[in-house]
Amino acid sequence: MNTIVNATADGRAPVFPFAALLGQPELQQALLLAAVDPGIGGVLVSGPRGTAKSTAARALAELLPDGQFVTLPLNASEERLVGTLDIETVLRDGSVRFAPGLLANAHRGVLYVDEVNLLPDALVDALLDAAASGVNTVERDGVSHSHAASFVLIGTMNPEEGELRPQLTDRFGLMVELQNCFDPLVRQQIVKARLAFDTDPQAFRERHGAQQDAQAGRIRAARAALAQLEFDEAVHQRVSALCIAAQVDGMRADLVMLRAARALAALEGAPAVSTAHVERVAQSVLLHRQRNGEALQQLEEPGLTGEQNNNTRATTGERDAREADAPGDSDWGYLPPEPVGIKHVKRVIPLPSKKR
Repeated sequence: MNTIVNATADGRAPVFPFAALLGQPELQQALLLAAVDPGIGGVLVSGPRGTAKSTAARALAELLPDGQFVTLPLNASEERLVGTLDIETVLRDGSVRFAPGLLANAHRGVLYVDEVNLLPDALVDALLDAAASGVNTVERDGVSHSHAASFVLIGTMNPEEGELRPQLTDRFGLMVELQNCFDPLVRQQIVKARLAFDTDPQAFRERHGAQQDAQAGRIRAARAALAQLEFDEAVHQRVSALCIAAQVDGMRADLVMLRAARALAALEGAPAVSTAHVERVAQSVLLHRQRNGEALQQLEEPGLTGEQNNNTRATTGERDAREADAPGDSDWGYLPPEPVGIKHVKRVIPLPSKKR
């Protein structure tokens, strides 16, 4: 088997290995889930500068079948993204002449969009449509052409530079929020790994070659196993409960959570999708969709299953009700104070009228 170490034999710049990424477990999981099932709809990565967002995206592409890594520049036109049709050729000899765009080039690889929040909405719509459906369709003057466009969409953004519209944010399957690392030991490990890679990329990649091959094999096996994994009633119930608690709009969160849980089960070689898989993907599914900010804080007490968490909440609710009814120092009917907005009103002093 050819190792991924030889992937840069064509002269391309060496890529930092995915297996060597440190301090980003949530991002790594989200990227792997999207690699197993691109139909999840892509990953939105939000975080400050210097948190290795583009490094992780390039590293993932190397694990995919064709290793394609395509970057969408901010100034790209819609034709550059989706491709163009030569209408003159159609009118002259009736044949469709299609010039492929970036979506076609990214097929079976990664399409990376840096600062996706700064792109025009029309481009983001086209990106997300293709990412979710796996097909790109170009129409011009009544002529239509479609082609396969199955890729992992990775969009990154720095929240300090502006937010993405909620309607577009929701269409990303998963979201991860990266934070600056303030753990001295983790920072030192990250810096040492980067320095070792920059000093001798080939030797660094060789040390991680076996892990890279194993990771790529896991993705291939997981893709093949997806169709055999089904959802039982307990999984459906847990997904519905979490989405309702987060007060999400529509049904997209439910569908993405089920697909992400299935991808995780396939990645781990599990015989079936369980509620434990649901719990582990819920954070990245609900982060950008929740209306109830407390929903993710209730995910939940570590180590408990969904049924146990439900029992815990029920027990807690019963205890609170008993304490509320019990005589004691508490004031019956007491409500905690709530902040009240104060509106400053500009006082208008009438001017004295002029005497005539």
